[in-house]
Amino acid sequence: MTHSINGVEIEDTFAEAFGMWGSRVIITAVNRKWAREAASKMTGFATSVIRCHCEGAIELDLKQTPDGRPGVSVLFFGFSKDSLAQQLIDRIGQCVLTCPTTACFNGLDAGDKVSVGGQLRFFGDGYQSSKVIAGCRYWRIPVMEGEFLVEDKFGVQPAVAGGNFLILGSDPGVTLQAAELAVEAMQHVPGVIMPFPGGIVRSGSKVGSRYKFLKASTNDAFCPSLRGVADTDLPEGVNSVLEIVINGLDVQSIEKATCEGIQAACIPGIRRISAGNYGGNLGKFKFYLQKIMEETRRNDRTDA
Repeated sequence: MTHSINGVEIEDTFAEAFGMWGSRVIITAVNRKWAREAASKMTGFATSVIRCHCEGAIELDLKQTPDGRPGVSVLFFGFSKDSLAQQLIDRIGQCVLTCPTTACFNGLDAGDKVSVGGQLRFFGDGYQSSKVIAGCRYWRIPVMEGEFLVEDKFGVQPAVAGGNFLILGSDPGVTLQAAELAVEAMQHVPGVIMPFPGGIVRSGSKVGSRYKFLKASTNDAFCPSLRGVADTDLPEGVNSVLEIVINGLDVQSIEKATCEGIQAACIPGIRRISAGNYGGNLGKFKFYLQKIMEETRRNDRTDA
């Protein structure tokens, strides 16, 4: 049975995702501008663990924060608790501690915790102080502007990275428009991020390469310029493909974001929605596109 939305075919395939560890960081400041400045710097060079050692992005603008100031939440993902902890220490220390007026808090109620403020406190050179409030320890680190407040420990939990779908369009312009609409819709879903620039990937990859030193290389089956040169998975009329990669704190959040994104991407000029996988041999998690869309429609009818 063919599934479609607004005439756009939803391919009967699945996205293959991987288990990772995730954490949520809350950054506050005197106004949202400075909270976002710190978050933007903190999430730089965090698109893929293949080269960046972590994956991260701004999750949401927050209406409520621990200190009542404007703030944003940031999600980070790493292969292990220890590697994720080191990324949090390095990035908060270099990008949030340094940013005017900011404070930094744990945003995840998780059983596993890693020391972050407890490591950053040494920057205070012995002048740092701490206070326990409601069972949580906070560190006050003196800086030239005043002081930096940071929570002692941050929660980490098992998470999922690499959920995805592919947007196959008739030309680059309409494909980019569809991808932008998808990301805009998905950014309202809590618990997920799209870690690539603007949430969009132009250079989707496959596992392996003819060059032995590379772990991943261009996904030639979805490159329109390689028709007639490499085996292609592109139907006629498709001249541009963009990928949306989704990381989430749980499976349900990725499923909801996938559904929201696909629905928004199905505009005139889009020929097909597909997904990237490796035959189910590498990733623990499988997100079946048609199943996700059908279950969401069923739930919508039930709620109505």
